Amino acid sequence: MRWIVRLLGVVVSLGLLAGLALFLVPTERIAGIAAERFEAATGRALTIDGPVRAQLYPLVGVRMDGVALANADWAEDGPMLRAEAIDLGLDVAALIAGDIVIRRLEMRAPELALERAADGRANWDFAGTGGAGGGAGTRSITLDLAELSGGTLRFNDRVAGTRIEVSELDAALRMPDPDGELRLTAAGTMAGERVSLDATAGNARALTEGRLTTLVAQAEAGEARLRFDGRAGLDGPSAEGQLDLSIRRLARVQRMLGQTVTDLPAGTEPLALSGQITRTADGTLHARGATFALGPNRLRGAADLRIGGDRPRLTAQLDADTLDVRALAGGGGGGGEAGGWSRTPMAFSALGAVDADVTLTAGAVQTGLAPLGRTRIGMRLDAARAVFDLREVTLHDGRVTGEFVVNGRGNGSVGGTIRARDIALAPLLERAAGFDRLQGTGNLDLQFLGLGTSMHAIMNTLSGEGRLQLDQGAIEGLDLAGMLRTLDMSYMGDGARTIYDRVTGSFTIDGGVLRNDDLRLEASRLSVAGRGTVGLGERVLNYRVTPEAMRDPETGDALRVPVLITGPWDQPRFRLDLEGLAQQRLADERERLEALARDEARRREQELRQRAEDELQERLGVERREGESLEDTARRALEEGIGRGLGRLLGRD
Repeated sequence: MRWIVRLLGVVVSLGLLAGLALFLVPTERIAGIAAERFEAATGRALTIDGPVRAQLYPLVGVRMDGVALANADWAEDGPMLRAEAIDLGLDVAALIAGDIVIRRLEMRAPELALERAADGRANWDFAGTGGAGGGAGTRSITLDLAELSGGTLRFNDRVAGTRIEVSELDAALRMPDPDGELRLTAAGTMAGERVSLDATAGNARALTEGRLTTLVAQAEAGEARLRFDGRAGLDGPSAEGQLDLSIRRLARVQRMLGQTVTDLPAGTEPLALSGQITRTADGTLHARGATFALGPNRLRGAADLRIGGDRPRLTAQLDADTLDVRALAGGGGGGGEAGGWSRTPMAFSALGAVDADVTLTAGAVQTGLAPLGRTRIGMRLDAARAVFDLREVTLHDGRVTGEFVVNGRGNGSVGGTIRARDIALAPLLERAAGFDRLQGTGNLDLQFLGLGTSMHAIMNTLSGEGRLQLDQGAIEGLDLAGMLRTLDMSYMGDGARTIYDRVTGSFTIDGGVLRNDDLRLEASRLSVAGRGTVGLGERVLNYRVTPEAMRDPETGDALRVPVLITGPWDQPRFRLDLEGLAQQRLADERERLEALARDEARRREQELRQRAEDELQERLGVERREGESLEDTARRALEEGIGRGLGRLLGRD
């Protein structure tokens, strides 16, 4: 806004100089004199290629054709201003009184090039006069109407790294009282999108001097809408008041503003913000009592955004009734594509747009893998790496805590440490993997890492380890006890089930394949041991369970029938492992024979030992005392023999 008023000062000074000169010097010298005076006042070269015409009454007016204003010496673009024609009409009575009252100012087909250097210098800051030009800076300026038609505005901001252009620009500025309202309306085209602005400031002088004044503004840019009602000043600029902003497609707005396009996930737009906003002179934004909208999501709370450094930094405390973040998983839930995991890329690139420290509380969250109940998490985002601190996550009647990491650096990865307690298994497995045959509640400890930017890539590169414990549930579609009794695989299908008291096991994951060797199921009529692999990436099973029933408490003999579970998760195949059964029976028989051989070997060893002890006692002539070892008996016999020998040697009886 300030550069508009400064430009008006330049034009007014130029018009006064040219209009008065018409009555003092020949016409052919008017342009030269005006250019010389203007350059002396502003340090900028001015050229007037066309004729200069003036009028005296009822307005002191001047029309100049082919006007061009040089740019700052450091600027890269051409002239700062070029116009086919400028018409200026001044109030005669006000001019005599020493004031400048502009009744009419028209600029036809102007081309205005604004630039801001990397060090903050602006080409609309004129040397010598502070941009007012000539002697106009000491006079009070009022403006009935200034109009611009068919113009072009280019703004190259090397501080922000953006370049924008507005074509087909029509604008009108009214400032009838320097201490009263200032109103600006404008419309044009940016990057093929229509844009418009309607702004009213309460005090024109305060606004142009950088002080706060009331401001009501509405702007539209394509499908983006903005309304502000509060106070604003041009130093900074700074503002405080109620802001309502909606952006249907962020990428379209970024292209219009010359910014790098951020690809947001489908379903996270439109974006909206409503609340009390404060922008300080150093560019920091503060939102209080605000509502943020991302697609269907509505979040309430407070946020601070600090501009500067490598990326903006967001600090926020937010809460929501419900959240839907399924789009962040690329639509990947249990269904995926053609029965597999989704290959749709996740929006990891969006993580690099900002750094953040956010606390979020939600009543419910839809994730695409499983619906969450009350959720309270903290999120730290630094250079495209997001760490989610799971402080309280309710999942299918249970609770999940731990840490979840989404790393958008490089080729992307997902990992974390998860502790789940008392989770209802059936709804979780059905939604996450399309598997609905396991009932009960479970506890899980898991460390994992997956590489890639889609669910398919992550699940096929998954690595980690963990431990599982299930309590009081059932395996639907399979009656292991009945199968054991009859060796009949027909004990499967609807209505068949195996009720268990407890299931435990540990596992490792490598290359998207989970391996387990110590599964143990305990039930009232049987127990089950299991081992095998689960293809997490390919969603397939290759698992062997060995039910055991009717164990003899004395002999330890039991009926064991191994069962193979193979095929895809959604249609697993169950069959008796007859080869495994034969091998098991052979192993049992071998173990039985080995046990018999060991018993016979122990018996023979005992017999030989006893015979040797008897022969030794007989030769030594000493009888073993109770509790005495054979070695002690031999030692005692030797000592007694030595004693008798010494006695005879000494002549004793």
